[in-house]
Amino acid sequence: GMVVAETYYRREANGAYTWFNPADVELERDSKAKVISAKLIADGLPVEIGGTEKMAKSKNNGVDPQSMIDQFGADTCRLFMMFASPPDMSAEWSDSGVEGSHRFLKRVWRLAQAHVAQGLPGKLDVNGLNDEQKAVRRSIHLAIKQASHDVGQNHKFNTAIAQVMTLMNVLEKAAQATGQDRALLHEGLEAVTLLLAPITPHISHELWNRLGHADPVIDARWPVVDETALVQDSLTLVIQVNGKLRGQIDMPASATREEVEAAARANENVLRFVDGLTIRKVIVVPGKLVNIVAS
Repeated sequence: GMVVAETYYRREANGAYTWFNPADVELERDSKAKVISAKLIADGLPVEIGGTEKMAKSKNNGVDPQSMIDQFGADTCRLFMMFASPPDMSAEWSDSGVEGSHRFLKRVWRLAQAHVAQGLPGKLDVNGLNDEQKAVRRSIHLAIKQASHDVGQNHKFNTAIAQVMTLMNVLEKAAQATGQDRALLHEGLEAVTLLLAPITPHISHELWNRLGHADPVIDARWPVVDETALVQDSLTLVIQVNGKLRGQIDMPASATREEVEAAARANENVLRFVDGLTIRKVIVVPGKLVNIVAS
């Protein structure tokens, strides 16, 4: 795909168009942040908003990557470009998007720095994890699995980056009180670093070193999924009555269809919505939902 950006112009008296670079234009927005007008910074006079088009010299809507690299660093620009869209679609250039990518990398850096400042943790005991720790480790290996598929099979770095962002949300909220907690966070930060390495090599190289590895990240193996970490002891199932959400239940992963149906029928909220009705059918979608059809 192509990289596209907004265009701005003035139509001269002779009918010719003069195009202005986005960096030379100041935008005015309404209370909902919608752009309502634009003016040229140099003279303060209005310019027309021409819409989004592919970057071209003729429309003067190109962005100098060097200025962005000087301001935010190469990793930020690389992350934004890879996250903006899949390779087969056009990517819309957005200064706010670049800033968002920069903020994300700063989040990764802060979490890793705070972690290593306490000293590197011991080895993780995967057989001694509590339920909360198992959920965190499942998120780590689910991100590895999905990002590996996105990159290796679909060649979609944007969705792989989204997986890393989702994982970061989990790691930032994860407990850090015990040695097991910190060892688990360490595993998560290693996964984040390795998954980002092809996209943001500079920060990944530094993070990998600070996480205790002497060899450069470029020589490290791609993270391997631990399938046992993906196994769930319990599942949260949505309950619907006539297709409308009415509650949820937590069930052991090994629960039979009959046990799931019985628990759904006994749910207090479900009982309220089927009161006076006859249950005609119960549809169980394993691992996801129960839909009770009543009339």
